[in-house]
Parts: sequence; structure tokens; C-alpha cells
Amino acid sequence: MTESKKYPWIVVGLLWVVALLNYMDRQMIATMRPSMQLDITELSQATNYGYLMAIFLWVYGSMSSFSGIIADRINRKGLIIGSLFVWSLVTFAMGFATSFNQLYWLRALMGLSEALYIPAGLSLIADYHSDKTRSLAVGLHMSGIYMGQALGGFGATVAKLFSWQYTFMFFGGFGMLYALVLVFFLQDNIKREIRTAAQKGITSIINSVTGLLSSFSFWIIILYFAVPSFPGWAIKNWAPTLIADKLHIDMSIAGPLTTISISLSSLFGVIVGGYFSDKWVQQNIRARVYIGAMGLSLMIPALLLLGYSNSIVIVFAAASMFGFGFGMFDTNNMPILCQFVPSSSRATAYGLLNTAGIFAGAVITDYLGKSTDAGNLNRDFAALAIIGEYLWRTLDESRKRPLYSIKQIWESK
Repeated sequence: MTESKKYPWIVVGLLWVVALLNYMDRQMIATMRPSMQLDITELSQATNYGYLMAIFLWVYGSMSSFSGIIADRINRKGLIIGSLFVWSLVTFAMGFATSFNQLYWLRALMGLSEALYIPAGLSLIADYHSDKTRSLAVGLHMSGIYMGQALGGFGATVAKLFSWQYTFMFFGGFGMLYALVLVFFLQDNIKREIRTAAQKGITSIINSVTGLLSSFSFWIIILYFAVPSFPGWAIKNWAPTLIADKLHIDMSIAGPLTTISISLSSLFGVIVGGYFSDKWVQQNIRARVYIGAMGLSLMIPALLLLGYSNSIVIVFAAASMFGFGFGMFDTNNMPILCQFVPSSSRATAYGLLNTAGIFAGAVITDYLGKSTDAGNLNRDFAALAIIGEYLWRTLDESRKRPLYSIKQIWESK
């Protein structure tokens, strides 16, 4: 089956569902706080809620670098299935939590298990697809993430109709069942490099990591990836709260409206950005960077409008603008990495990038929790536009510099 020309796209479809569950399970809690705080009173304080969201990101980020190294050295099918099953089991167990401490440590365990998926999943897709289809394939996979965010917004609605405990148990159970489906239909790429036992050892790990970190180009990619993570994670974790408070809308309505606006526009952004990047990169090696920069140029005014406008039309238009821009940016991250990094180290490289991005998310999530309790959430959302403008200017300056490939550095050694 893996020899079929259609199978690379079947892989994208299979992992699309995993990506959806990956983000839905982590995002549901972002809109269920009003329901959960009735039973777990500590969540009535936004600062405690920020701690709950941030512990997931700190653990997730800490594990991401190691998960990339692991994905480059063992069978990715088993890693993906095991990761999915464990985080779904954790989601299921959250339905039985009765205290803040139980939720806190379950969120930490979720961060540990979910971190194993993204480097392995994106590496597998990148290996199945060539330059001609890679951005579109990654973009379609990323659309599963955005759909998961959108469905996660309905967590508040389902919790209001049934209970927050039922919501966690239902979606956790579904994820465990889907892990069994992947056992029969997902295969690792048979064309992937076969490593000897020596290559899988500690020396190989050290060489891979030091080879990446010794490249100035890789540090530029880390900057390019990490800086937009500040507004990106702010939107994921705090936009429903911002909009519900600003527009005085119940969270069971504000949650779905916010996540759908952002996620569907992001879905459109990854498809548009992926398609044009795959076409343009055939003539210009920097095309994917330029498409990403175009996305960033839309995110900057969107953050300002989200922070300061009180018009329901403008707020949701700004949310959609941010989503579309972030989608254009997000769909090109792994393909840009593939232009620099050899196949044998792509998961490791993405794990390092993910660590930087997730740590940025943890910092901003924790900070905005305190900002909400202080009544400064609107102001601080708008201030995030400064970060986007800084990166946009940095990328604009990069046009004057030569583009060096880590692959060339590897070959020279």
C-alpha cells in the first residue's frame, strides 16, 4: 500500500485526525473554565488558570527537543500511536479530577505525551512528499490542528449541555479508539534512511544537535519560529476570554465563535499559503519565507484591533485576519526547515524549534493570566503587535543576506 502514489496523501489524511485530536484535547479547557470553576474553585482566579495552561506548555516544550531526537531514531508509527493513546487516556482521566492539583499534574502528563507527536508526524509527512507538494501536504495536516482548535471551542457548549467531566471522557475515549485504527492503516516511510546501531547511539545524537546549533542559519530559523509563538499562544489560550469579557458574551457562545473564526481562517491561510509557496519556491528559494512574512503583516494590525476595538464586527474580522495570516506563516515552517536540514535530522530540528516556540507560549500564557486579574488583558494583547512588527522587519532585512543551508555545512564536514 505504501508504494501507491495515493498513500502519501492517505498518510496526511490519517494524521489530520491525530492533529485534530492533539489540539482539541488541549484546547477544550480554554473555554470550559466557567463550568469547571463551579466544582474546582481555584479556577475562578485567572492566575491559577494561567498556571494550569502554562504547566502543559513548560512540560511540552521541555520534552519537544527529546521527542524530535527520539523520532529520528525509532519507528515513527509506534511513536505516533503511543503518544495518541496516552494523551487520550489522560484526557479521559481529567473527567474524574476533583481538585486543582489533580488537574495540574494531569495537564503536565498531557504535555509530556502530546510532545511526542508533532515532530514525528511532520517528519513522516515531509519524507513522504517532495518539494513540489510538501508545503501543501504540511498545510493540510496543519488544518487538522486548526479544526481541533475550532472544535475545542465547543467544549464550553458541550459542558453546559452535559458536564465538563463528560466532555473530557467522551473525547478521550474517541482518541483511544482511533489509536487502534492507526495500528492497521499507518505505515512509516519505507524509503527513509536506514540507520545502523552505531548511528543511533549517543555520538549520533550529539553530532546531530551540535551540527544544528552550530549553524547561524538555524538560529535565524529559531527566531523566525519562536517570536510569532507569543501572539500565537496568546490567541489560542486567551482570545475566548478576551472576547467574552470585552463583548459581554457568555463563554458557551464566545468560545465557539472565537475558535471557529480563527481556525477556519487559519485553515484557508494554510491552504492558500501552502499552494502558492509550492509554486513560487520552484523559481525563488526564499519564497516560503516571503509567504510567511506576508502572513505576519496581517497579524500585526489584527492584534491591535483585538486589543482596542469594542465592535463585534471589527473584533471577529480581526480574529479572522489573524487566523489567515498565522495560517500562511505556519504552513511554511516545516518546509523551510526541510530546505536547510537533512532528512536524518528533521525531527530533531523541529523538536528544537518547537521547544523555543512552546517556551514562548508558556511565558505569555502565564503572564496574561496575571494580566487578566489586573484588568490589563486588552492592552497587553495589543502590545503583542510590537513583537510581530519586529520579526517582520527582521525578515525584510534578511533579503539582503545570503541564504546558507545546514545541508551544505553537513556535507562540508
